[in-house]
Amino acid sequence: MNDIKILSFLLLGFLLFLFLSTFIKILKEYERGVVFMLGRFWRVKGPGLVILIPFVQVMTRIELRTMVMDVPTQDVISKDNISTRVNAVVYFKVVDPQRAVIQVANFIDATGQLAQTTLRSVLGEHELDEMLSQREELNSRLRKILDEQTDCWGIKVTQVEIKDIDIDESMRRAIAKQAEAERDRRAKVIHADGELQAAEKLRQASEILSLSPSAIQLRYLDTLNNIAGDKSSTIVFPLPMDILNKLTGTEVK
Repeated sequence: MNDIKILSFLLLGFLLFLFLSTFIKILKEYERGVVFMLGRFWRVKGPGLVILIPFVQVMTRIELRTMVMDVPTQDVISKDNISTRVNAVVYFKVVDPQRAVIQVANFIDATGQLAQTTLRSVLGEHELDEMLSQREELNSRLRKILDEQTDCWGIKVTQVEIKDIDIDESMRRAIAKQAEAERDRRAKVIHADGELQAAEKLRQASEILSLSPSAIQLRYLDTLNNIAGDKSSTIVFPLPMDILNKLTGTEVK
């Protein structure tokens, strides 16, 4: 008999606990509760202890911490008709629990679907080179668009990051060849520019030397000195007539 009473008390206590847990809630610091009374919005409560009126009030628990969502890989056709596969990550949080519950059925799924369509539409407006070189600008634009569109749901998109941009192997080889051709072009341009500068310096030097015959003679003698220092056994060189005239003291025609 005593055993039956004990079991009855335990069962009653368990049922009472279940009943109280249904209408007594404890919300953490980063949680809020959207309370409805008889189907109508009443107020946002929390954090701490929240007591609901049995059978009259119900509560939806909302988390305010920043959430991280991986956007699945999307097939994107760039503006220059190159097929790419792009994925991203979105950081967002609830700033208005009331709108996050009332304005959209599931704000997490809705934000994810919106992020996928926005990623495809925005990247499709750019060429592949822009996707690879202007990632920061694209991240900023994606964040701004998502933030504006989710504002009516009480959602704040804080950051969007494009993680990977994958292309076919054949396209990678084509891009590598293009980069190699660009490097060769730059090398030729630099070489040609160097030749042009050298020719200009030589022209300026010849103009300066033409104004001073003695400078030409000194340059000639310096060249002879350099040739004499070579290991060649035989040296043949022209002798300017003006130098010969000065050496012999006569005029040679």
